[in-house]
This record gives sequence, structure tokens and C-alpha cells, in this order.
Amino acid sequence: MRHRRKTIKLGRSTAHRDSLLANQVCSLIEHHRIKTTLAKAKATRPLAERMVTLGKRGDLHARRTAISYLKHKDIVKILFDKIAPAAATREGGYTRITKLGPRQSDSAPMAYLEWVDSAPIAEAKIEIESIPSEK
Repeated sequence: MRHRRKTIKLGRSTAHRDSLLANQVCSLIEHHRIKTTLAKAKATRPLAERMVTLGKRGDLHARRTAISYLKHKDIVKILFDKIAPAAATREGGYTRITKLGPRQSDSAPMAYLEWVDSAPIAEAKIEIESIPSEK
């Protein structure tokens, strides 16, 4: 019986699944919104929220724990410097899943996975990109 077994297997081995989920979280941190299948979004959400909780702690052990799972120091820096402070007043529920409908090729249900508090982060990114460069 499957009582209290929460792992969504996604048809992959353990190592492949861990790499997939870590890459999904890295893409979410980098792009603030990712388009993926609904099953992958539901599997990625708990890990992304755990990483934000580590970012809110902000100590060295939390940073090293995040690096050990995500494997990208620059992504962890973005997480700890921008995303975690934006979610400082929130006590959970840092991500949102928006269902999109079936994918045309194989009818897999698709969804957006995005940060709930991504509006201030996205505005800051747009301001930085819209500044004209001097030549």
C-alpha cells in the first residue's frame, strides 16, 4: 500500500528525478516563471518552497544546503539576495500554479509555475534592462 508515500516519480530514476527537479527550481529562480507539465509543476513546488525557506533563514548552513541541492552558486545567490527577501513577510505559499490546458502534440496538461511575490522582482529586472547603455 502507498500510505504516506508522497514522492511523485514522474517515470524517472531517483537520480534523474532529482536532477530534473533541481533544474526546474533553478529555471524558476532565474526566469521567475516556467511553463511545464502539471505533474512536474506539482513535483517542483515543494522543493522551490523549501529553497525559499532556506533563503529566508539566510545563514551559512542554509546557503550550503541550497548549493548542495541546486549545484549553482550564482542561482543560490539570486535566491538569497532577491527572492527570499521579497517573500520575507509571507509564511509559506511562495509559488503559484496556473493551469493552461493541454499541449498540442501529446495532450499533456500544461501549467505555469511562478513566484507569488514576483511582481517587485520582475519590475526591478525590467528597470535594469530598460536603462540605455552609453556608447
